[in-house]
Amino acid sequence: MPSAFNFSASPFDCLTPDEQALVRERIDIAYFRAGETVLAHGAAPEHLFVIIKGFVQQYEHGDAAQAVASYGPDDSFDGRSLVAGRVNGRFVAAEEVLCYQLARDAVRELIARNATFGALLFADLSNKLGAIAERQGRHELQSLTLARVDQAYVRAPVFMDADDDVLSAVRLFREKRTTSVLVRDGAGPAPRTGIFTSNALQRAVLDGRPLDRLPLREFSSFELIGVRASDPVGDALTVMVRHKIHRAVVLDPHDGQRIVGVLEALDLFSFLSNHSYLISRDIAEAGDLDALARAAGHVTRLVVLLARGGTRVGQIASLVQALNARLFERAWQLIAPAELVANSCLFVMGSEGRGEQLLRTDQDNGLILRDGYAPPPDLEALCARFSEALGRFGYPPCAGGVMLSNPAWRGSQSAFAERARGWLLQPSGEHLMALAIFLDAHPVCGDATLLGAVRARLFALATDNDGMLARFAAAIDQFAAEDPHWWSRLLARDSAGREGLDVKKQGIFPLVHGVRSLALRARLEETSTAARLEALVAAGQIDPALAAEVVDSLHFFMGLKLQAGLHEMDTGHPVSGRIDLRRLSSLERDLLKDTLEVVKRFRRTLRSRFHLDQM
Repeated sequence: MPSAFNFSASPFDCLTPDEQALVRERIDIAYFRAGETVLAHGAAPEHLFVIIKGFVQQYEHGDAAQAVASYGPDDSFDGRSLVAGRVNGRFVAAEEVLCYQLARDAVRELIARNATFGALLFADLSNKLGAIAERQGRHELQSLTLARVDQAYVRAPVFMDADDDVLSAVRLFREKRTTSVLVRDGAGPAPRTGIFTSNALQRAVLDGRPLDRLPLREFSSFELIGVRASDPVGDALTVMVRHKIHRAVVLDPHDGQRIVGVLEALDLFSFLSNHSYLISRDIAEAGDLDALARAAGHVTRLVVLLARGGTRVGQIASLVQALNARLFERAWQLIAPAELVANSCLFVMGSEGRGEQLLRTDQDNGLILRDGYAPPPDLEALCARFSEALGRFGYPPCAGGVMLSNPAWRGSQSAFAERARGWLLQPSGEHLMALAIFLDAHPVCGDATLLGAVRARLFALATDNDGMLARFAAAIDQFAAEDPHWWSRLLARDSAGREGLDVKKQGIFPLVHGVRSLALRARLEETSTAARLEALVAAGQIDPALAAEVVDSLHFFMGLKLQAGLHEMDTGHPVSGRIDLRRLSSLERDLLKDTLEVVKRFRRTLRSRFHLDQM
């Protein structure tokens, strides 16, 4: 066997030296002419093929016109048929093909020896991604956010009674070298636990009474925020940023009520190297828009650090949403009078609203005013200043004008509800697009109940209109015909002038909008795609296995888009959102085929659910 076999290509890159030797001993070379069938439908396969030169296309049985998959150099096929013992579809040489062929018994021996090889070869999408994550586990320290909370510095809990005095707590601070104690209060109708911190000590000192006469109950907070000891550090970080806290209690992973420690922000961020807490602090302490602009720049640098360190895409997006919410909130507080802030709800939409944004994109935001409130006469100028500030932060104006500086996206609660009613009763393409944008709305500043009330009125109307729901869901096919030969794009033989695959149109949008459509019909208030799917599964509205594959596929697409965007930034090009297929590894091409197949199956499910073929 030739010594040139590429063991760096998936799934062979997980083999040990002994397993590689087995491959070398049992492999042979085969040749197929252009148009020749490599594997026929229903045949019992005898080999796993690995292409050296040329391209092979896979067709569904009974459909000789449209290829459903394509394979190029270093790609292998068809592992699933080999394990099943029967070929599903037909594999045809698109041109002259030279390939390795590895005997079936050798493949079975490799699967028996190496579980990761088997998973990468023929498992379903979620198991394949899980195998990759397990294989990358040895590199986990590259991204400390993947570590468990109990691997960070968790302080042992120090408990006091609510009737104990503040001075005793101060002595305990010094003795235990801590800045907080947990306070148990059994005096009320139900036992409760709170926390007394060094910040609360300042309030006690200013109270004026002797500290040895002040019970801890009066100065403790009894609204504890907890994280499990088994949670990733990155998730704990997001919780602290979102709730604007400096400490979280750590709960037993098996008994969610038992406190096993306290995680302090300073300890957490000494464990991490990405300084995201400092970004949050800089935002909170910013006294002007210039300071906020500097903090906004740090958010993008944080994304780069986390992405290149191996942090999960979903975790990065969640943290970015929390930081951006703080950024937008602080900007509005600096620009708008306090009375306007209190009588309005500033909200974001699009990927920002869903918590699925990684790199900065166009602005998508709006403003709802409380009914009966008279806004300041310079409201238009204030909103324009906010949009300009976001532009300075790196968020360009929305080409469609979906910004609070546009009167169409600001107004009283009643006016917004009436506008939403018009979207439903007159479901033109423009109105359905506005509806889709608004459904992802997430509050970031002010009174969130204003947004909730508008959403509730919208749900009450939308779910009784099957025709409108069908027209709304039909947008899943909006880009299906734009690039009908995207499978052939995976052949990696595009000329230098090709623009690449628009993964947002071909992958992200149909998944996100399909889930959005199901959520609208089910009157779900969740805005993120993952949370919507979780709620749909709980309500029995979607198969759990399909929901898991949709989430996995979405995160894979988001990761590809982020990877491509970072490369464009490194090379001085504007972020386009398009994927250069020639830069994908064989494993990434393989996963792209799997995830695009999930998109096809999800579309079929939605067509059936909303009767789209009858429109």
